[in-house]
Amino acid sequence: QVQVVESGGGVVQAGGSLRLSCTASGLTFTDYAMGWFRQAPGMEREGVSCISWSGDSRYYADSVKGRFTISRDNAKNTLYLQMNTLKPEDTAVYYCAADHSLSEIDCRYGRFGHWGQGTQVSVSS
Repeated sequence: QVQVVESGGGVVQAGGSLRLSCTASGLTFTDYAMGWFRQAPGMEREGVSCISWSGDSRYYADSVKGRFTISRDNAKNTLYLQMNTLKPEDTAVYYCAADHSLSEIDCRYGRFGHWGQGTQVSVSS
C-alpha cells in the first residue's frame, strides 16, 4: 500500500522560508515522479512543482519560479520543497503526490495517482 506523508508546514512571516518534506513508502521510489501541489481556501488545487524520478526534469508554476526549489533524496525515499521569500498568497494546504509518469500538463493539473493528507502553510503579512 502506497503511503505519502508530508511534514514541515507551519506559520511564517512574509519574506521567510520553510522546507517541506514528503516521505513515501510502499513503493519503489525511483519508479515514481513526485510533485507538490497546493490548495488555498475557495481555490482549485494547483501544481506547484514536480520532479522526475532522476531529478533531471523539474517543473515549476510561474508563481513560484525563483523562490521555490524541489529536490529529492532517492536513498531516503524523500521529496523536499524549499520555499524562500514566502508571500501571503502562498498560504495553502500543500500536498505531496507520486505517479509513474510525468509531464508538464500532469504537474499543472495534478494528474497524480497517490496523494498525501497535506500540510498547512500560512504566511502572514
